[in-house]
Amino acid sequence: MTRYKRFRFVHLGSFLVLGLLLTGCSADTAPIEEQPTTDTVTPFEPAVSYETFPLPQPILDGETSVAEALFNRRSQRDFQDTELTQEQLAQLLWAAAGVTTEDGRRTAPSAGALYPLDLYVVVTQVTGLEPGLYLYQPEQHALEKILAGDFRTVLAEGSLDQQAIQQAPATLLYTVVYERLIERYGDRGIERYAYIEVGHSAQNVLLQAQALGLGAVPIAPSRIMNSKNYYNCRRKMNPAI
Repeated sequence: MTRYKRFRFVHLGSFLVLGLLLTGCSADTAPIEEQPTTDTVTPFEPAVSYETFPLPQPILDGETSVAEALFNRRSQRDFQDTELTQEQLAQLLWAAAGVTTEDGRRTAPSAGALYPLDLYVVVTQVTGLEPGLYLYQPEQHALEKILAGDFRTVLAEGSLDQQAIQQAPATLLYTVVYERLIERYGDRGIERYAYIEVGHSAQNVLLQAQALGLGAVPIAPSRIMNSKNYYNCRRKMNPAI
């Protein structure tokens, strides 16, 4: 049996996750004191109605050039205790996966324009949004609320206790729905194209964060996928075992 068939039979229950930690402070500001990684998580409360929150429209005429953002981009792990605005979060999500044409093409390239990525946001401190887990809907440029609660400790524990996660006002989680790829590309979609696309999108976010004067860092988690309570929210978010 090929790996392609095995992925079909397990209902494609594994996802690739990458955290981008975003903040409203500049790179040279003093870090806040590190918070303990225990007793900070509230109970996970499923959002009964899956509320949808329209986001502010993106700004297309920023003052920072692409070359300048590339030159100045650095990973930042020390963040101020400051809220992100909805405008900032909306701009970052649009940079990651925003729709830019009438036929649905997006800011980041995708093999066959299949767009296998689902982008989730763990909100901790964003103006006007309750802490919790949200799904970005590119077609509507909106957030769909999935779970209420504070997920910083879950994320930190799944990422070798990296304290930057405890400080970040928002974290983006990249997930891959493999079934959108394998019908056309088989193993290539799983082994190559999904991961390449995450890189495309994540770099967009990092450059947009730099242009907005925000700090950001990509983190590859080690154990988040095994936290079943965290993913007890939607049909396609089955954790990998």
